[in-house]
Amino acid sequence: MFKKSHPLQSKSEIILRNIVVVAMVIFFTVFLIVPIAIAFAGSFHDWNPLSGTYDFLGVQNYIDVFTSGLFWNSMLNTLIFSVVVIIFRVGLGLAIAYAIYSTLVKHKSFFRAVYYMPVVTPMVAVAFVWKFMYNPQIGTINQIFGLDVNWLMNPKTALAAVMIMTIWKDFGYAVVMYMAGLYSLPADALEAAKVDGANAWQTFKYITFPLLKPMTMFVTITSIISYIQAYVQILIMTEGGPGTATYLSSYIIYDEAFVKYNFGYASALSFVLFVITAFFTWLSFKVSGSEE
Repeated sequence: MFKKSHPLQSKSEIILRNIVVVAMVIFFTVFLIVPIAIAFAGSFHDWNPLSGTYDFLGVQNYIDVFTSGLFWNSMLNTLIFSVVVIIFRVGLGLAIAYAIYSTLVKHKSFFRAVYYMPVVTPMVAVAFVWKFMYNPQIGTINQIFGLDVNWLMNPKTALAAVMIMTIWKDFGYAVVMYMAGLYSLPADALEAAKVDGANAWQTFKYITFPLLKPMTMFVTITSIISYIQAYVQILIMTEGGPGTATYLSSYIIYDEAFVKYNFGYASALSFVLFVITAFFTWLSFKVSGSEE
């Protein structure tokens, strides 16, 4: 009644699966585990590949990290950058997704695609375009609003300018994720709210938003991981300046490793940043779990 698989075919499939598993283990070992181990060992050394220096320092690199004023300044900038961008990314994403979902707009997939286009555009290209737009002489932003502001060279506006660009580029991701969440809501809960006489705001506040909590946590956690490591837009638009106004923690790692070739100190910074990222990710899960 049941067709038996050919013994040779089954054996060949098992061999193929084993080969794939071994290949994946080798790949992750060579390109992930080994580099991490090398970097961790290097964080305890005075390591400069150009001069061939690799002298053991113990925990001195980590001491230098935590006693560095530039590090703490970068952490403050990173905190401000991450909090502001995440709030606007989540807020705008939810508002626009709900507006598209709740209105009788045709071609909703078209609007999803429009909002998602900046997300899939390379950050390097977007950063160069916005850098031109912020130009105080020929930039379109000053011309449109009739301003005379040197956005990227003013310590008071540089970080805000980079945050605005990042929000514009990334909030479409939240739009798409929330659209997926909204279309997966249980219809019976929404119908029950309508039968009970709940208006649109009450339905959103007491039904829709609580049911979207898992999606909100997902977008928030992925955003935390992403923005704590943000550096491409800083590299292209400000190079950490003016002064240290836009120094973010990841940019210091880049600067120490690939500009100053101080790989030991950069490795120590990387592992400190890894621990901080892991802590905030754990904290987000903890807060999410405690509210259930």
